[in-house]
Amino acid sequence: MKNGVTRLFIMAKNISLIVIGGGPGGYVAAIRGAQLGADVTLIEKNRLGGTCLNVGCIPTKALLHAAEIMEEMNHAAEYGIKVKSEGYDWKQVLAKKGAVVNQLVGGVTGLLKANKVKVMEGEASFTGAKTLSVKKKDGKTETITGDKIIIAAGSVPAIPPIPGVEGNPACIDSTAALSLENPPESLLVIGGGVIGMELATAYNAFGTKVTIVEALPKLLPMMDGELTAMLRGLMEKKGIEILTEAKVLSVGKSGDKAEVQVDLKGTKKAFLAEKVLVAVGRRTDTGALQLDKAGIRHDRGKIQVNELMETSVKDVYAIGDCLGQIMLAHIASAQGELAAENALGHKAGFDSKTNPSCVYTVPEFAGVGLTEESAKEKGIDYGVGNFPLFANGKALIANGGVGAIKILYGKKFNEILGVHILGPRATDMIGEGALAIGLEATLEEVINTIHAHPTVTEAVREAALAAEKRAIHIPNK
Repeated sequence: MKNGVTRLFIMAKNISLIVIGGGPGGYVAAIRGAQLGADVTLIEKNRLGGTCLNVGCIPTKALLHAAEIMEEMNHAAEYGIKVKSEGYDWKQVLAKKGAVVNQLVGGVTGLLKANKVKVMEGEASFTGAKTLSVKKKDGKTETITGDKIIIAAGSVPAIPPIPGVEGNPACIDSTAALSLENPPESLLVIGGGVIGMELATAYNAFGTKVTIVEALPKLLPMMDGELTAMLRGLMEKKGIEILTEAKVLSVGKSGDKAEVQVDLKGTKKAFLAEKVLVAVGRRTDTGALQLDKAGIRHDRGKIQVNELMETSVKDVYAIGDCLGQIMLAHIASAQGELAAENALGHKAGFDSKTNPSCVYTVPEFAGVGLTEESAKEKGIDYGVGNFPLFANGKALIANGGVGAIKILYGKKFNEILGVHILGPRATDMIGEGALAIGLEATLEEVINTIHAHPTVTEAVREAALAAEKRAIHIPNK
């Protein structure tokens, strides 16, 4: 099912498909193209799995899981469990992270082989609309052509033009933050987005003194404001210092530490930190592709596509981070499937309305659909159902009932417009909200769905009930 229509897939024969990039968008596109009968070649300049598997989603979550275990140990006595902690073995933390990464990369390698996808190691650049020069690791080059091409070149950490950042050994990006020899004594994070918040959470659990500096008035600008404020309060209770409406002016040196000058609402203040994590976002990694030689339209490296994922050049498609739009692995994967299908004769447009955003803090934070802020901007007449997790038995057991579930609905038809969850396993539960939005489900349809007890997902139904002023487990106001 795509766009509500059942699609019949016809096998494509004698069609060559080249995929540039082996990340979660590229390898998925390659596998889907092979499933549809194409002769597929995938070009990857580093390791299969891309940023996500190697230096992004997966290794970050491995560190965060270790941090979650530390968090649970700190509260074990509340449950009558006497644990004597001897601290942690950082080398083993990194070793476990590496083992998970290697297993998943090996899995991708096996899947590509099973689907008869040819993998080329090297850096690709266009020499024409459908012609690529691939520079191999041994310095040799190979020219290849394809009937269809899908660009999945990904992204790299962005480095802001802050004096003293570039070339400073104390300043690290998210990649370096995943392989530090030891947790730093102190860490200043520039940027209060997903990457900054997650790594701040992880290192705080391992005893690092963390300060987050964010230029905007709020953290996590794409997430629900009310729950973001709640998360901020929880992080500050754990000792993380958070400064918003604060601009980093420069990074210098004071003894063996970095000295960070910050403009805090007109007042200059200096902060000392062993490491400075630059987490202001990512930029497209398309510089080596020579897009102009193929005639591919782009905006300073951000490839422009239509809803079919087609570029300005016929039979050339682009997906994922290299578009410079929604830089999420699951978006790249969804676009990869769609681009492969469209390249091989099927036509369907990409719709991101069911795209969830996930933040792997402790507790987790996830949202899909409209936030109150975006609903107000669009002038939508909406209502809200809110259920605090202290009234949910499973959440109370898991983390003391910290968090809440919030549902936005349209007042005219009672359709679900947005679902936002702050609490245990929020990122695992958000799929129900995405499904509800995709099916244009109403509050009543969520309410009529029996949810298992005891689970945190019961609170999704309770939030829908609260929207209609008939919640069972909290007083209705």
